[in-house]
Amino acid sequence: MTPLVSIEHLVKYFDIGRDQRVHAVDDVSLTIYEGEIVGLVGESGSGKSTLGKTILGLHDKTSGTVKYGDEALPQHYRAADFQKYAARMQMIFQDPYSSLNPRMTVAEIIGEGLRLHSNANSTEIRERVAEWLRRVGLQPDHMSRYPHEFSGGQRQRIGIARALILEPEFVVCDEPISALDVSVQAQVVNLLDSIKKELGLTLLFIAHDLSMVRYVSDRMAVMYLGSLVEVGPANPVFFEPAHPYTQILTSSNPEPDPESERHRASTSITGEIPSPVNIPAGCRFADRCPKVMPQCRQETPKLKPLNGDADRQVACFLYD
Repeated sequence: MTPLVSIEHLVKYFDIGRDQRVHAVDDVSLTIYEGEIVGLVGESGSGKSTLGKTILGLHDKTSGTVKYGDEALPQHYRAADFQKYAARMQMIFQDPYSSLNPRMTVAEIIGEGLRLHSNANSTEIRERVAEWLRRVGLQPDHMSRYPHEFSGGQRQRIGIARALILEPEFVVCDEPISALDVSVQAQVVNLLDSIKKELGLTLLFIAHDLSMVRYVSDRMAVMYLGSLVEVGPANPVFFEPAHPYTQILTSSNPEPDPESERHRASTSITGEIPSPVNIPAGCRFADRCPKVMPQCRQETPKLKPLNGDADRQVACFLYD
């Protein structure tokens, strides 16, 4: 497969004054291949959304590189850079309520990209907007309405249409289902899957629900406190997790069968995620890990192939 997005040693810090920094993304390297879906999972505060926004230039990079194909993306985006890459890379935002301008109609929201990045006239734009409304399960007569007139699931469909109307090659889906009811989540995921197959999209799918991520993803990447701890094909990572953090995440995932769930022994993560300002020495998961060793508190493990398998990588001294 051909790499579409290559992330190399990406770092994003936020300065908060008094010579302190939030280590939101810390030395992340990941390759996303053309046509695949990579699921990014981890607890709240692990840096998943920041990673997605930094890839697309919505946050400036502190250091590291992001390549789109063979082209290195700018460290600091200017207006011309957003104009250049918007037709190729887009984002579906997490909150379907705050991500839509309440003062714009649906036609203006979805058609804005075409007005900025194409030579289409107003009639052609309205026709494309109507087409995309149908594709995401809404009606063309919704064009004249405002966001507050729609439910959460409908708003997320509007956000999907806005992101995909330019038919980009790469889309970051930043927890697009977390604010929705379970029944609506399935509809949105199936919608994304059908459009992905139709357009040949490459997706970075960010979510909390490991079962959902396994269902939609070709590969999974597990993130903890700004760093990747495990990467590999979705099924092996989910059913045979290697890193202790991934093992606990998967064991805490509820079973769909109530009877199985009632008799299942689940494992919860003890303690709190450390402060991203004061990163502990050694492995970031050491204070919460049930398999911690003295080495874990002294050295920082790096992502390495698991048992010689280049497709699976894990950052843990248990496998040295």
